[in-house]
Amino acid sequence: MTILLSAVAFILLLSVLVVIHEWGHFAAARKAGVVVEEFGFGLPPKARTLFKQKGTEFTLNWIPFGGFVRLKGENAMTEKERRAPGSFSSASIPARVCILVAGVFMNFLLAVSLLTVGFSAGNWIPTYFTIDEMRAAQDGGVLQMQLGVVIDKVISGGGAAKVGVPEKSLLISVDGTPVQETLDVQEIQAGKTLVTYVVKTGEGFIEEETFRVTLDEGKSGVLISLLPFDISAPDRNVWEAFVLALREAKVMTKQTVIGIGQLFSSLARTAKVPEGITGLVGIAQLTHASVQAGFMTYLRLVALLSLSLAILNILPFPALDGGRLLFVLIEGITGRPVNRRLEVTVNMVGFIFLLALIFLITFYDVIRLF
Repeated sequence: MTILLSAVAFILLLSVLVVIHEWGHFAAARKAGVVVEEFGFGLPPKARTLFKQKGTEFTLNWIPFGGFVRLKGENAMTEKERRAPGSFSSASIPARVCILVAGVFMNFLLAVSLLTVGFSAGNWIPTYFTIDEMRAAQDGGVLQMQLGVVIDKVISGGGAAKVGVPEKSLLISVDGTPVQETLDVQEIQAGKTLVTYVVKTGEGFIEEETFRVTLDEGKSGVLISLLPFDISAPDRNVWEAFVLALREAKVMTKQTVIGIGQLFSSLARTAKVPEGITGLVGIAQLTHASVQAGFMTYLRLVALLSLSLAILNILPFPALDGGRLLFVLIEGITGRPVNRRLEVTVNMVGFIFLLALIFLITFYDVIRLF
């Protein structure tokens, strides 16, 4: 039953993200007077025509992922067809820019809306990458947490290893003195040859153990770091949640751009897809995990993917919205359209490259399954 629910959630996720993106193009085109010839739910081949409205054919297609819009004249080769009344190229430069960025805007709006709901109704914890950032957030009332000293690694042959101090345990006290900072441990152990460790182990750090540990020049043979735990968030009003949503969108945008850079850097250096970059198979796995974790976790995944889709589409790469936008901007600057055959060729090459990239990422997704 969980597998079936995950499959439905996966199809729904992709469909919502793509359909709301295409609806942005559709609404902007209608507003600009551009004829939308078809709005397809799913991808071709066409299964049936649902209905027609104001010159637009709404269709249901056999491949149940996403959707598309077909604007009048967007694939035309001759200048006469391209400039025909109601065609995409007959619209003004500002109107075409709005049409092209409308899909990205809708994905961004969906992401921020879901994040606002999550930070208000779901008490989500914002994304932080350093302890200092989390401390600042705690001081600002954004979250509550406790900080503890965790034993990351026990070095073989050291005093801690000899008495069986477990790795990934929380160090509560040294010689009866509570420790909350890594410097506390160093100060307490300075000049001593034997100390008592009280640690907590297990999930949630609920099991307490005590060890007598010998020291060598004040060191027990462990690597320690600060660990935030018992993290929670206060109740927030909608405005506070919205501000956090914008911050989260900024953080996620930066990480997505970094990830794209790492992808192309890794492909150039090693011809391999780096860890952390995932395709449809990986997204399906994430969807399954989020469904098991609960509805709010699933919503956070939808928000993340919606924002990622927006960022990817606005990149100035052929075949993407950003690539098409680049051609429109060039026309606006030079006062004349780019050679249509060149534009089609560039977009076709870009599309083939994207398909190859998707295939490669999916290939690595499958390999990582095993």
